[in-house]
Amino acid sequence: MLTVVAEICIKPGHRNKVLEAIRSLIPSVLAEEGCHQYDALVDHQAQVPWKQNSPDSIFMLEQWESLRHLEQHQQMSHMEAHREKIKDDVLDVKILVLEPTA
Repeated sequence: MLTVVAEICIKPGHRNKVLEAIRSLIPSVLAEEGCHQYDALVDHQAQVPWKQNSPDSIFMLEQWESLRHLEQHQQMSHMEAHREKIKDDVLDVKILVLEPTA
């Protein structure tokens, strides 16, 4: 099982628009073979000195059965349409693909 953490860096003021697009995408992704989790998360606005703040980012937390499933996900037509839909609202995307240590 692989865990994906993706940070989608959004242009200031565009986060809600991108969140709406992601919310409409979630059912299609969850129906994909090998997808066990696909959640959108945003920064919790806590004022503590040890916390990094990312108010203009959306974080995707995903669980995939295998790298093959993740690669298939990236090539799905609904993902291509989604990327096209939000491309003018996104500044950068950083993706981590993580595996358990044991």
